[in-house]
Amino acid sequence: MTSNSLWQIALYVIVLVALAKPLGLYMAKIYEDEPVGLNRLLAPLETLIYRLSGVNPQQEMRWTDYAIALLIFNLLGALAVFGLQSVQASLPFNPQNLPNVSPDSAFNTAASFATNTNWQGYGGEVTMSYLTQMLGLTVQNFVSAAAGMATLIALIRGFTRRKADIIGNFWVDMTRSTLYILMPLSLVLALVLVGQGVVQTFSPYQNVPLLESVSYEQAKLGADGVALQDAGGKPVMETVEVKEQVVAVGPAASQVAIKQLGTNGGGFFNVNSAHPLENPTPLSNFLEMLSILLIPAALCYTFGMMVGDTRQGWAILAAMTLILVALIFVTVPAEQSGNPAFTALSVDQVASEGQSGGNMEGKETRFGITNSALWAVATTAASNGSVNAMHDSFTPIGGLIPMWLMQLGEVVFGGVGSGLYGMIMFAIVAVFVSGLMIGRTPEYLGKKIEAYEMKMAAVTILIPPLMVLGGTALAVMVDVGKSSVFNPGAHGFSEVLYALSSAGNNNGSAFGGLSANTPFYNSLLGAAMLFSRYWLAVPVLAIAGSLAAKKIVPVGPGTLPTHTPLFVALLIGTVLMVGALTFVPALALGPVVEHLQMLGVGPAK
Repeated sequence: MTSNSLWQIALYVIVLVALAKPLGLYMAKIYEDEPVGLNRLLAPLETLIYRLSGVNPQQEMRWTDYAIALLIFNLLGALAVFGLQSVQASLPFNPQNLPNVSPDSAFNTAASFATNTNWQGYGGEVTMSYLTQMLGLTVQNFVSAAAGMATLIALIRGFTRRKADIIGNFWVDMTRSTLYILMPLSLVLALVLVGQGVVQTFSPYQNVPLLESVSYEQAKLGADGVALQDAGGKPVMETVEVKEQVVAVGPAASQVAIKQLGTNGGGFFNVNSAHPLENPTPLSNFLEMLSILLIPAALCYTFGMMVGDTRQGWAILAAMTLILVALIFVTVPAEQSGNPAFTALSVDQVASEGQSGGNMEGKETRFGITNSALWAVATTAASNGSVNAMHDSFTPIGGLIPMWLMQLGEVVFGGVGSGLYGMIMFAIVAVFVSGLMIGRTPEYLGKKIEAYEMKMAAVTILIPPLMVLGGTALAVMVDVGKSSVFNPGAHGFSEVLYALSSAGNNNGSAFGGLSANTPFYNSLLGAAMLFSRYWLAVPVLAIAGSLAAKKIVPVGPGTLPTHTPLFVALLIGTVLMVGALTFVPALALGPVVEHLQMLGVGPAK
């Protein structure tokens, strides 16, 4: 690894951790309704929102009511996105006259954006009108992220309250998450991105003349659209000269900002953050990449503030950061080492340089290997899913790490809110295991962890693997699933496994190379996204309700400190052990086999 790479990685991690405390403190004050300036300035708007929606902000909810509100709101959001796609051809802000979206694709996209997954089986610039992008997808980027943050805050209240049967008001938590956190940050980031060249316009797509015309031959078609043939039965060819290119534009900057800050990841354009009008410069790349992990990192400090012990938040942030950095130092060297097969094709270069120059396939030259690999790790550590390079073109180990990060449960930072409450589930398992070792009822943050909490935590940990492994097995067993796989052998299996890992863990990134916009995959992946979002959120709220009803247990001699390096190591071990035992067999069939095959290719003798 080069010194330049080390500096880039160090800068990213240092800035991320440095921003965690001030933003985390701000969010804690927002949720505890303490004055921080902005919430007092916009208080009349917040009050107006409650009045128009008929919400009493003083009335708190039981966990069951909180969960019902969450589910109903997300269902209505999904239905709105589905309906909007189904009639977009008849609606305004569609300068390219794009047709309505097919029902299976519309279902997949609606499920994707409502669950904060943002898996995209479509090409944005050739599928979605400006209105669908703004009113449907961008709005869901805000509210789906806010729903995850609200669920986390409800869980935190479960730890802080004693003998209570209420955990807050879903509508208040979601409104404050959107109004005071997501919207201000998105506005600032969008303005900066516009300054860097990210497009934001309602103009139709632009026809731009090429500096040099391009000529190619193609089969000539008759009036009926069928290729013409000569007397010998061969196709009649014609020369086509292209003098201009259609450049897709649109209101992209506003969606790009919230797609990163809300760990949504849905790109305005098909190639996502590799597109020069969505991520044009190294500075825009750094800011977008920083935004992916910013709120998840800061929420760790928010957690510590709200439970009254910031050491608890720092401990979880340390566990997340250590896993992240360790896997960065696997992915970057893997990509910089390149592929021995290319080395074998360039004997002269090997003799002169002694190396292959790294794997630049599928990467943008304006970002290079380090920023591409760093982004791949960050976006799959969070439930973000945006990409600035083609993961399908990574080396086997370089592609394995992003896949495994998702399979760990999207808890290494994870989604806004959802990542931290997922990590807290692992913390509950960790303290339970430690309690078994000493024969004492485990405690976490002053609350006893008993059978009910363990059952719910087990559900949250086991549902994603069930969706991933079960879905992958189904896809590679049936012909309709295999027909979308164009790459043979281990790599084709990796593409299917990656797609299900992405959907089943609400990430949304795509490995590529898989024709996923089919009725089979749209339905399968859509179901995986829905199950993985709500079969996790509802048990988390059930734990919040159970903990809130318990009394605080005083710290005793047998209490395991959950802010020490020992607990950080125990938490990391729990996360990695679950991920290893669950997914290593499947990974062995895909990227591990590919890596061994790659190493078996040597220079020609």
